[in-house]
Amino acid sequence: MIAKITDRKFGKWLPIGALATSILFLAGCSEDKQQQQHQMPPPAVSVFNVADQEVGEYHEFVARSEAIDVVDIRARVEGFLVERNFTEGGLVEKDQLLYEIDRAPFIAALKGAEAQLASSKANLVNAQKNLERGRDLVKKGFISQADFDMQTSTEAQAVAGVEAAEASLETAQINLSYTRITAPFKGEIGKSTYSVGNLVGPTSQPLATLTSMDPIYVTFQVDERQLISHMMDNAMAAGQKADAEEEAPIEEKEEFKLTLKLPNGQEYNQPGTFRFADTQVDETTGTLTLRASFPNPHGIILPGLYVNLQAESNAKTMQPMIPQAAVQQNQSGHFVLVVTPENTVETRQVTLGRRIGAMWVVTKGLKANEHIIVQGLQKVRPGAKVTPGLVTVNPTTGTITPEQEKGN
Repeated sequence: MIAKITDRKFGKWLPIGALATSILFLAGCSEDKQQQQHQMPPPAVSVFNVADQEVGEYHEFVARSEAIDVVDIRARVEGFLVERNFTEGGLVEKDQLLYEIDRAPFIAALKGAEAQLASSKANLVNAQKNLERGRDLVKKGFISQADFDMQTSTEAQAVAGVEAAEASLETAQINLSYTRITAPFKGEIGKSTYSVGNLVGPTSQPLATLTSMDPIYVTFQVDERQLISHMMDNAMAAGQKADAEEEAPIEEKEEFKLTLKLPNGQEYNQPGTFRFADTQVDETTGTLTLRASFPNPHGIILPGLYVNLQAESNAKTMQPMIPQAAVQQNQSGHFVLVVTPENTVETRQVTLGRRIGAMWVVTKGLKANEHIIVQGLQKVRPGAKVTPGLVTVNPTTGTITPEQEKGN
């Protein structure tokens, strides 16, 4: 007897055998679907072959530009301004005439000093002749010793008078020279405080301010920990080279290459040179002040600018470099997805150094010839199999190109 069940939807009786057949058919379809899924190829990803490149020790500092020389132009004698021979805000050359004070009173004073000197010299000649005659007369007893002593004193006073007149003449010449105010160095001059016709003197405000522009200083601070580490490294290197230096002196070279990034984000096209390091650390900030100088022939770097100073050591080491597109971040820090030789994805934590163009320097976590995923990151997970395709990355723009198109 064949058992029957009721189909509640249609109110019909179906054989149990027919129901079992349907279930087996559906199960077979599900197994076929799973097999098809297992047979699908691993997802394709683009991978970059990690390579070592020469990279120097790199530091970046917030710095400020300063003029090497800043001078307030002042009047050293009193008088009326009769000339101003510069354009405000313009460039002036060394020894260029900037102002002229009325010279007439000083010329007259100079002539008076010259006349006084001539009179003093005449008095000296007369005193010397009287002394010479008195020397013979005192020997013969025609004048007393007291009169001769008076003649000696008169001659000495005449000598002193000449010296005083010469000093007065020199002072008059100096004062006359002060009526012509010249630039002590080449630079840019600011606004003139006084106009022609004003009375100026040593107690007046500065007439203008002259600022040197080429070269220009850039001042920055180094953290004490960074400073000590660098000094210890240098001391160790110096100790290792001590024997070689005794045999042959080593030519001194710049340890770091200095470059500037301007406030508009562009790099300055002139290299700098270290000029000064302070002798003690600032107790309040824990930093040491250093100074570099940069050529500034076109006056692009104005005093007072905030700039980024970049210092890269001339000594290079080989370090891995990877595209920025490959770098991800989680709570543990930066990481990349590495494709193993078995085409399996694994997560790798990395320590990053400086950024150069579109590339990161890796200081820890990767080595040369490992493959990292740069495209297809969203399609994979750690432990999954993938189909890798090698690509190249433009180090400046970050453009990714398949390896087979490299020559095109």
